[in-house]
Amino acid sequence: MPALLWHTQVQRDHAATSVAHSAGGDGDDSLYPIAVLIDELRNEDVQLRLNSIKKLSTIALALGVERTRTELLPFLTDTIYDEDEVLLALAEQLGNFTGLVGGPDFAHCLLPPLESLATVEETVVRDRAVESLRQISQEHTPVALEAHFVPLVKRLASGDWFTSRTSACGLFSVCYPRASNAVKAEIRQHFRSLCSDDTPMVRRAAASKLGEFAKVLELESVKSEIVPLFTNLASDEQDSVRLLAVEACVSIAQILTQDDLETLVMPTLRQAVEDKSWRVRYMVADKFSELQKAVGPKITLNDLIPAFQNLLKDCEAEVRAAAAHKVKELCENLPNEGRETIIMSQILPYIKELVSDTNQHVKSALASVIMGLSTILGKENTIEHLLPLFLAQLKDECPEVRLNIISNLDCVNEVIGIRQLSQSLLPAIVELAEDAKWRVRLAIIEYMPLLAGQLGVEFFDEKLNSLCMAWLVDHVYAIREAATSNLMKLVQKFGTEWAQNTIVPKVLVMANDPNYLHRMTTLFCINALSEACGQEITTKQMLPIVLKMAGDQVANVRFNVAKSLQKIGPILDTDALQGEVRPVLQRLGQDEDMDVKYFAQEAISVLALA
Repeated sequence: MPALLWHTQVQRDHAATSVAHSAGGDGDDSLYPIAVLIDELRNEDVQLRLNSIKKLSTIALALGVERTRTELLPFLTDTIYDEDEVLLALAEQLGNFTGLVGGPDFAHCLLPPLESLATVEETVVRDRAVESLRQISQEHTPVALEAHFVPLVKRLASGDWFTSRTSACGLFSVCYPRASNAVKAEIRQHFRSLCSDDTPMVRRAAASKLGEFAKVLELESVKSEIVPLFTNLASDEQDSVRLLAVEACVSIAQILTQDDLETLVMPTLRQAVEDKSWRVRYMVADKFSELQKAVGPKITLNDLIPAFQNLLKDCEAEVRAAAAHKVKELCENLPNEGRETIIMSQILPYIKELVSDTNQHVKSALASVIMGLSTILGKENTIEHLLPLFLAQLKDECPEVRLNIISNLDCVNEVIGIRQLSQSLLPAIVELAEDAKWRVRLAIIEYMPLLAGQLGVEFFDEKLNSLCMAWLVDHVYAIREAATSNLMKLVQKFGTEWAQNTIVPKVLVMANDPNYLHRMTTLFCINALSEACGQEITTKQMLPIVLKMAGDQVANVRFNVAKSLQKIGPILDTDALQGEVRPVLQRLGQDEDMDVKYFAQEAISVLALA
């Protein structure tokens, strides 16, 4: 390594150059002296080294492309023994360095430091280095790729430490398409040996990249080489390898014809569905929609539907929950012809059992998608078969199940109208509205405007209005805040006349509540409602209450009066502002409490009442 570069005197010589070179950069960074940056690269303080690495492009710009190649990159390669966060930043920077070393013709100069980074112990650093190498591989010409990049992949693939071999797995697919036939054969050979590596971590990495690699291979090579690798990995002794093979199955299935699929892939997939490890079965359930699209309708009917039935009644709750999540997607992706019959005879019986599953996560997963079936099955089937299930779920002891049903009501509303559910819906909503967990109460508030729109104003006033008002005095602030916002949305839905008759009087009564928090909620409601209700209601009904509250004994209430006046001021006419609001704000501006004084003066300034 040319030691001269790091001599302090030379650093100082180049400090001026850095300024000249980077004067076109952004803000102050452009004037950051190069000497200081280089010093920081070797500083004992990790944070300073990290800062310097993040400004590596500034150093490279200042040194010019030749010195970056001959001095900076060797220095970086030699000093890759640092804290993980510094190495991570370095790996990230080098991925965008091609222009700073002289363009694509010199991209290979970036390979040595990244090769070192791809072998370190920390996974995050290795992954980032591989990502940068993949980026740089695209900038190599085919000749440079074979001369520099492919040898690097081979070195990593045959490295002594498992870290380098796992990194190699992510690089095969980017160099394969542009390599010559002889080199392609070598690349495939290296990949094969990594798939049967002694170390499980390497086999895992190979399994995770198998599908990606299959996509860039010729069809014959996929059939003769990838499929046997897939079969071996899918029956690996480690379940962490087998479950990654399931993921690869999706990519392989997209490439092969139906006949090849049946003979080459399906036996292995059937085996995965019945794997002794629940994690593998979970992965099959999780990837079910992708598998279904990849294998096509014929294999779906013959193989995947029975497999799905098994997953829905799996002994592990996690697997059942993952399968339950996919029910709607599976049904949507079935061919239109005969879809209804398949769902009714082969899927619905299993769904009915899950409604009363012993595990709440399974029931919750099902409740989040089951409503979507109503649009697929139509009105008659929904009323006859699905409605009893929805009603049962609305009475479930688990709040998440009830909440998931309520949050997806719009699907059913489109098909059969919500009235069919309203009698069961009401007790469920009331229970959730009074649930001991405040997050459950918060969630149901968020669905209130949607429910109100579907149930209509009369039903809402009769059954749900009192709930909405009760939330305004909840002991949790987040609930009171959400309830205020909820009122505004309801006014937007039902109109100002409804607000004037139903909501505003109830809100204004709270201004006399002995609890100051409830008095403050009145002000928050007025802030939210004033815009939706318009000038007349705000001036005649709300403004007098706000002005009266300016004399409240609690300072928090008084300064919120100032904030409210600032908020509703733009809605009021000039007479009200000058005749009523101004004197009150001036009085509050002389208040003994600092906060009241501050917010009153701010309101005077914003409303231009000075």
